[in-house]
Amino acid sequence: MTCKRGILIRNNQSLCELGIADTVATRMKGLLGDKPLGVKQGLLISPCHSIHTFRMKYALDVVFLNRAGKVIKISLSVKPNRIRASLRAVYVLEFKSGQAKALGIEKNQQLTWML
Repeated sequence: MTCKRGILIRNNQSLCELGIADTVATRMKGLLGDKPLGVKQGLLISPCHSIHTFRMKYALDVVFLNRAGKVIKISLSVKPNRIRASLRAVYVLEFKSGQAKALGIEKNQQLTWML
């Protein structure tokens, strides 16, 4: 099972490559069983307002977005066996720990993506 591929964009500039998990099967699988995300790689989960890191072997940066793509919450370095949520979120971005900061992602920013 493979995700669609896309690009994360801020201010008309490409930030990173994305896997897009937007089916029941790809959302359920998420990153489980995959090799860790690399630099400038992320996973967009849609729709989604909560994630877990059970059975993960590495920490993640988790970015919650509202329906318009505005960053409403960021959880940095979420270790394995944790849960994070934002009930207002419609989308979740997952990155390798440290990448949200490296990409300059901050609360209230507007992000978009394209296939």
